[in-house]
Order: sequence, then C-alpha cells, then structure tokens
Amino acid sequence: EHLIKEGEMFSTTSDTEVVLTGYIRYGISYIEELNGIFSIALWDGKRKKLYLIRDRVGVKPLFYTKRGDTLIFASEIKGLFAYPGVKPVINREGLCEIFGLGPAKSYGKGVFKDIYEVLPGHFLEYDREGLKDRAYWELKAKEHTDSVEETVEKTRFLLTDAINRQLVSDMPLCFFLSGGLDSSIIVKTASQYYKENKLGKINTYSVEYRDNEKYFKKSLFQPNADFEYISLMSRNADSRHREIILDNKAVADALYDSVIARDLPGYVDVDSSLLLFCGEIKKDYTVALSGECADELFGGYPWYHNKEILFEDNFPWSKSQDVRSSILKDGVLPKGAEYVRQKYLDTINLAPKLKTDSKTDARMREMLYLNFYWFMQCLLERKDRCSMYNGLEVRVPFCDYRLAEYAYNMPWKIKAYNNREKGIVRKAFEDILPEEICWRKKSPYPKTHNPIYFDICKERVVNILKKKNPLTEMLSKEGIMNIIENPDSITTPWYGQLMQAPQILAYIIELDYWFEKYNVEIV
Repeated sequence: EHLIKEGEMFSTTSDTEVVLTGYIRYGISYIEELNGIFSIALWDGKRKKLYLIRDRVGVKPLFYTKRGDTLIFASEIKGLFAYPGVKPVINREGLCEIFGLGPAKSYGKGVFKDIYEVLPGHFLEYDREGLKDRAYWELKAKEHTDSVEETVEKTRFLLTDAINRQLVSDMPLCFFLSGGLDSSIIVKTASQYYKENKLGKINTYSVEYRDNEKYFKKSLFQPNADFEYISLMSRNADSRHREIILDNKAVADALYDSVIARDLPGYVDVDSSLLLFCGEIKKDYTVALSGECADELFGGYPWYHNKEILFEDNFPWSKSQDVRSSILKDGVLPKGAEYVRQKYLDTINLAPKLKTDSKTDARMREMLYLNFYWFMQCLLERKDRCSMYNGLEVRVPFCDYRLAEYAYNMPWKIKAYNNREKGIVRKAFEDILPEEICWRKKSPYPKTHNPIYFDICKERVVNILKKKNPLTEMLSKEGIMNIIENPDSITTPWYGQLMQAPQILAYIIELDYWFEKYNVEIV
C-alpha cells in the first residue's frame, strides 16, 4: 500500500514483487521496512551485486559457502552439497558443536567445515570486491519509560497486531493448540478476528502420544498434562479441533527423516514428533500459526526464575558437560568443555546493557540474549525444518521483531508481573482467556513418556555399538550402557528440559544415521 501511494504499479499480489519493487525504488535499505519471516537472494544485474538477506529473528534459514571466487548459497545444507566439490566434512570444531552444544549450534555456523549461515538481522553483499557481512537490525539496550499499565497495553497491542498481520494468507490457515498460554493467546485472538470479519470458525490441532496418559509423570519442567486445557481452550475459542495421536514406533522411525530435514542430528523425538504432526496437518492445510518463542523473550523457563540457576555462569539449558563426556572415550574432545564455555562467554559479552541496569536486570539481558541466539534458534530451526519438510509453512507471531525489541528492554519486575513466568503477557490477555489457561504453570512441548519408546531406542543403540565405524570409534560403550541400565541416573538433562535418557539414546541413533547417510568425513 505504501509503494502504491508512492506511484508504483503491481501486476501480482506476490510478496516477491513487493520486495523487488521496494529495492528498485529505495535500494537495500528497503529491507528495514519488511516485517516477516524470509530469506532472500537478490541479484542486482546493473550493479553486478548479490545480496543474501535473512529475517531479523532468524526464522528462515540461509546457508552459504565459498569455493575460490564462487559463492554457493541455499536454504538447506544439502543444497550446498549438490555443488561439485562441497563435501560433508567436520573437524574438531564441528565435533565440539555436535557433542558439546548439540542439538544447538553456534549462530552463523553450519557445523560442517567451511559452511556458514547468514546471521539473523544480517545481509551479505557479494561483488567483485568480495564478501561483506552487514547488520541491518540488532537488539539494543534502551531505557524502558512505560508504566506497568502502559506496558500491559503495549504488549497486548504488539502481539495482537503481530497475530492479525500473520492471518493474511492466500491459503486457508490453521493453528497449533497445546493448551498453554502462548498458543491459547494466538487461537483466541484469531478466533475473535475471524468472528469480527465473518470468516467462520478456526481450525486447531494438538499432538499426543499413544497411551501417554498412563505413563505421564509430573516434574519441575512439566507439572501437568495438556489434554484437559486443550479441550477447555477449544471450547472457549469455538474452534474445530483435531487431536493427532502419534504411535511411539513411528516417532522413533521418524528420527531418520528428521535428520534429513535438518541435515544434522537434532532435537530427537521433539523433532520427529513435530515432523509427523506437521505431515498430518499438511493433508488439510498449507499454513499454520504456532506459539514458539514467548518463553525466550518473556522469561518463561525455570532458569529465569531460579536464582541459583540464573546466576550460574554457563548455558542454563546445558549446565554440565558430564553426561555428554560420559558417552565419549577419553581424549576424543580434550578441549570440548572449554569450547562450550567460550561460546557462552562470547555471547553474554555481546549483550547490550545500560549503566543504570540493576544486577538482576543486567543478568536478565544476558539471559534473553543467550536464549535469543541459542535456545530460540534451535527451536526455530526445528519448527522450520520439520514443517517445511512436509510443505507446511508455520508462522510464529511471537517472533515479531517489534515484540523482541520491547521485551529486551522491559525491566524484570514488570516482565515477571505478579512474580510469574511471562507475567506481563498473562496480564495483557487475562480478560480474553479462561483463568485456568491464563495463569496455568508453563508446560513444555509434549514428549512421550511411554516406556516402549525407550525400549526401541535402547535396542537400536545396542546394535549401533556393535558396528565399527568413525562414530563408534569415538563412543564409550561403557558410558552408554550405563545410561541404558540406569536411565534414572540422568539428573542433569542433556539439553533443555526434554532430553533425558531416552532422548540421549535417540541422539546417538541420529548421529549414527547422519554419519552414514551423509558420508561424513572427519579431518
């Protein structure tokens, strides 16, 4: 609409034409006007210049590598391997990424040797003078001058606006509904929008595992099951709801496809279940909205609220390297812990702060920065790869960059309104949500608790240990068998709140498949 007012003409309704027209009129600075999820390759034939552009938050992927004077780029790593001479090689740094940080990876890295990723909020400029990396957006520390009441109102406005913007689609939309706060806000807001515009009922989907209710166990991270809240929210939003129940063997079998989707070992059954879930939704829909990233921006995780964890000087979702080291033979990664430690320090040292920040607010900025560039990127990668593998586009309204900027500068006492995780978000939407939903304790993405899944993973890992290949040469059979025989001994999760003994075994399964399928070479 802005470009039309400036006198531009359009022959299609394509976003691609908008981007090109904006670039032609204003140059590369036009990307600062874009609000969305994208990776763009733009060739300017007149100037003989290529731009590789990634959205501000990093929802969409964009990888690249160089071979001499040739720049090769793709939205998937496997696309780079299609180019002659680009090979799946990993070195010691890559091993540190896989065993020390995985399923996360350093931002800007592709794990494989000499493969990189355009950073969120950056673009690359490539011409005869070479390759330049430029930032067009970044989180900045600013004074928060809004009152609590104004903050509540602005949070509600920004998120509501982000949701409504993302309801614009050429294809019918559906919605993920977990029964938690974040997806419920999106579902309720969309439902109201549909009713106001006489668009009919919305369609919602949830995921569960066969017989999971029999084996569910409460924990600090997962205090209650989701199904009762899903039903409540579906009725409240008057949605047509469908629960997709996944078979545990199918979830284990899909570990292999999820490696292909990511081109790397990933978030194991958290990936594979999402991949199957998206495959079912794709039978009916091409576009969906989901509630990722509220926890990273608004302090939803326990490590934001537990002072003992908050001020520990390490990645809060992977505090110890002990379990990781236990599956490797001595000497495989002698400096692995130092590598991980340096990645942590490099990140917190980049976090912008104000001199007036209290000790807690300064640490919260570091924590949000860590979550934004590490934990959140891992979840966004999972969401994008597992959905797009099925041809399903999943949009994430909480990743609107305006919301990220506002959240970064919100004082902790306001953000944690009422001393609750995501307290300000709860307050902002309490008048449109059922009280049980609005003030429900956070529960993560559902995982299987069925012992069948552990038994399947156990059997497959035992067979892997019988092989003789580059991977098993690095693995400690004794350490892995200890996890198999004493699964409850894993008191510190491998990664986040979901990777316990079954998931560690699943990660070994993915590693084995990845090494073989991609013919990974270690140098």
